[in-house]
Amino acid sequence: MLNFNYYNPANIYFGKGEEQRVGELINKWSKTKKVLVLFSGDYYEKLGIAGTIRQELDKFDIQYFENGHVVPNPELSLINELSAFVKQQNIDFVLAVGGGSVIDTAKATALGSLYDGDTWDYFTGEKEVTEALPIGAISTVASSGSEMSPATIVSNKEYKLGVESEIIIPKFSIINPEFTVKLPKYNTGVGTADILSHLLERYFSKVEHTDITDFLLEGAIKSTLINGVKLIDDLENYDLRGEMSLTAIIAHNNSLELGRELDWGSHRIEHELSGQYGIVHGEGMVVVTLAWMKYISTFYPEQLVKYGIRIFNIDPIIYSEKEIIDLAIEKTKAFFIKLGMRTTLTEMEIKDDHFEAMAKRATKDDSQTVGHLKPLNQQDIVEILKLAL
Repeated sequence: MLNFNYYNPANIYFGKGEEQRVGELINKWSKTKKVLVLFSGDYYEKLGIAGTIRQELDKFDIQYFENGHVVPNPELSLINELSAFVKQQNIDFVLAVGGGSVIDTAKATALGSLYDGDTWDYFTGEKEVTEALPIGAISTVASSGSEMSPATIVSNKEYKLGVESEIIIPKFSIINPEFTVKLPKYNTGVGTADILSHLLERYFSKVEHTDITDFLLEGAIKSTLINGVKLIDDLENYDLRGEMSLTAIIAHNNSLELGRELDWGSHRIEHELSGQYGIVHGEGMVVVTLAWMKYISTFYPEQLVKYGIRIFNIDPIIYSEKEIIDLAIEKTKAFFIKLGMRTTLTEMEIKDDHFEAMAKRATKDDSQTVGHLKPLNQQDIVEILKLAL
């Protein structure tokens, strides 16, 4: 087990009606006077969240500004616009209402609002994260786990990069599974796929003597496989929505990675994929994860064998190592198909035209590698993308 330091100050309020605390919670932070509320789409009004937020903020004489222009794969241009607005209005708190894209936009805006330079400097590493406006979140999607994570991912239309710092962890997050009950099947499937991808990036690790997190991850993976399929067939089941909402934040609050070396190769490849083609991140992770498993099994077969035996109970007496690996990948693919996901780039009508360019961007012209289980160079990434066709 590796040395580690773990810190996560996010205050989680989980369950029905918890959104009614929002005014009180925001007011705790230096007696907030002005709030920027970020969201996307019409759910903000349809789910009744807008009325609750307005009413609760009015109770504490907190002025609020609302912006619903957030899009999937958060864009730097909007973040720069929001940051300038925050400075102009002297806003002192950012509230995200939505899923990962909204919360990531809030995090990046919280950084840019206290910096006179280009917000992109944080994402290229030119600027160190030392301060940010406080943010809060009201979750409406079980997916990214951004409600409790220290990360934000942003696109500048050429690159899709991330920042990770405990400074941008939300001060509080409200998770009311009722808000996710009306999510369509596709959005539910995408979110569930994203949750599983976060668990798998942590699970595949070469570090030994990590039994506790091995078993915790295996339990979370199995829960996702079981409840994910049940939920797809029963979309308005509050209890199943609650299971997935809790799994989403546990999968990405870093508690399941203690003492491990994480991979993240699949995510880095997918960032190029969604950056290039604008596809939804969760479904992109489906395609890349399956291809990555196939590719990595040649170099680290024991990792996929362990996965097959422990997660899917494949009998090592009956099946050979290769058969276990093939079955494990096939069962994972079957799960994604049950969620309604496409599992190949061909299904997305994506060809190999930009594979080399994407691999170059991911590896900074082959000067860096991606991932940790097997550090992937430019050619490795091209091969994985070919397996994804």
